[in-house]
Amino acid sequence: MFRHLSDVFVRRPALLTLLLLIPPLLWLGIVYLGALLALLLHSFYSIDEFSGFIVYEFTLSTYGELLRLSNLDVIIRSLVMSALVTIACAVIAFPVSYYAARYARGQWKALFYLLIMLPLWSSYLVKIYAWKLILAKEGIVSWLAEQTHLTWLLDAVLALPVIGGPSLSFSYIGTFLVFCYVWLPFMILPTQAALERVPSNLLEASADLGAAPGQTFRTVILPLALPGIIAGSIFTFSLTLGDYIIPQIVGNSSFFLGQAVYTLQGTAGNIPLAAAFTVVPIVMMLIYLSVAKRMGAFDAL
Repeated sequence: MFRHLSDVFVRRPALLTLLLLIPPLLWLGIVYLGALLALLLHSFYSIDEFSGFIVYEFTLSTYGELLRLSNLDVIIRSLVMSALVTIACAVIAFPVSYYAARYARGQWKALFYLLIMLPLWSSYLVKIYAWKLILAKEGIVSWLAEQTHLTWLLDAVLALPVIGGPSLSFSYIGTFLVFCYVWLPFMILPTQAALERVPSNLLEASADLGAAPGQTFRTVILPLALPGIIAGSIFTFSLTLGDYIIPQIVGNSSFFLGQAVYTLQGTAGNIPLAAAFTVVPIVMMLIYLSVAKRMGAFDAL
């Protein structure tokens, strides 16, 4: 029997490929795409203001609610935070990745990968709560500021409008710092992989032609490493855009997209508006991914 099946698969390799693809395609089609289509469908329904029940009639009024000032504030806040986290991660990751790609060898490179991957092995919630303690008013940062007589500087930072607060753990600054820490490895690894593929002879040729180090960086290194940076930004931007746990634990009471969806779907029971909010990051990421693909980011993954 098995020999007969083997003969059939040898004669018809396309049949074997189809059988191997059926389970993941069923999972993708039914579980993922089915749930996504159901979500999109609910975004075209509305909530009856008196009964609180879903009105199963096609309408665009739910999307119109996204244009309310309070909802636009959530969308803009999430976009700005995602963009700032992505830029900060790129700035921090590039020198680290460049050193690992150009100078780290043998055991040092293994240590580099270990240090980068180590935070990913610990619990997500443990890391966030640890940062909440670090950034708290009585935390390590406040203690270091007191020991180094820089309390005045910390107080000045916390006194900044909008981004400040009573403590780092209850401010946009703290939320930003935790986002950068959690998602930084997702930027470092693609950037390092892209820098690994930059031929050394191009750098030598640039130097032989009289280019200064800064010019070599602008004209040779950065353009070749850009696909890796954009690939990393796909992770940092999308993960920040959809995360609801970090802003809920570290930060003030202002909502981000993930929190809005979680609250509307759970506490408020407004599934149509939660679905409409969910469509926002989906559309944003589709646009972002199309731009990233044109810039060769997928080749660096």
